[in-house]
Amino acid sequence: MLDSTDLRIIDELYKNSRMTMKELGEKVHLTGQATSSRVAKLEDSGVIEGYTIQVNQVKLGRPVHAFMNIYTKSPYHEPFLAFLDTQQQFIVNNFKISGDGCYLLECRFPSNEVLDQFLVDLNKHANYKLSIVIRK
Repeated sequence: MLDSTDLRIIDELYKNSRMTMKELGEKVHLTGQATSSRVAKLEDSGVIEGYTIQVNQVKLGRPVHAFMNIYTKSPYHEPFLAFLDTQQQFIVNNFKISGDGCYLLECRFPSNEVLDQFLVDLNKHANYKLSIVIRK
């Protein structure tokens, strides 16, 4: 059971997972050692699964941000999933969903031309509804 301090720790780690335990402790009003112990328990229990970085996709050369609701053309999804395996450089997230579609893809592309070719290739395996992000 998480208490309010655990939730504050998680919130602060979302904002900056690179801060020291001492800095984190100051933010949640605990000693560095108590904070370290709490974080270790959150990690050991699986509440904290890992740490990651945020990347500026535009500076990385992938300014075109798209979401796609995917409707596979076959009840067997293997051909579509095999296609996705060849396109991992563009896929940020892939969710199997219920409701409007079979999958929801979040993708980043270096240009509209690359997106267009991706869609041509995707169309061999699935139908889709495309949404382009205008601004975050």
